Amino acid sequence: MVQYSQFAALADPTRFAVVEQLASGSATITELAAPFGISLTGMKKHVSVLEDAGLIRTQKIGRVRRCELAPYAFEGITTWLQRLDRFATVVERTKGP
Repeated sequence: MVQYSQFAALADPTRFAVVEQLASGSATITELAAPFGISLTGMKKHVSVLEDAGLIRTQKIGRVRRCELAPYAFEGITTWLQRLDRFATVVERTKGP
């Protein structure tokens, strides 16, 4: 089931870009922060929002926190978007000529 928090988490452009970056594989907080020029504390806050929404998971290994996409996290979103697309088709048909 899609949670509002997942959409809210992805609404921020930085967090959306982080998810896109993690689609290529896991990364550390430092690696995620580098392209944005933001502090590690700032990136940790973004990562926390994504983790709280269940979209990513993190693991602390020594002094490094490694992030990766959570398995199956986007299934609910995909299903919801497919239903929304079907709904849009129905709405188009009701517009008439």
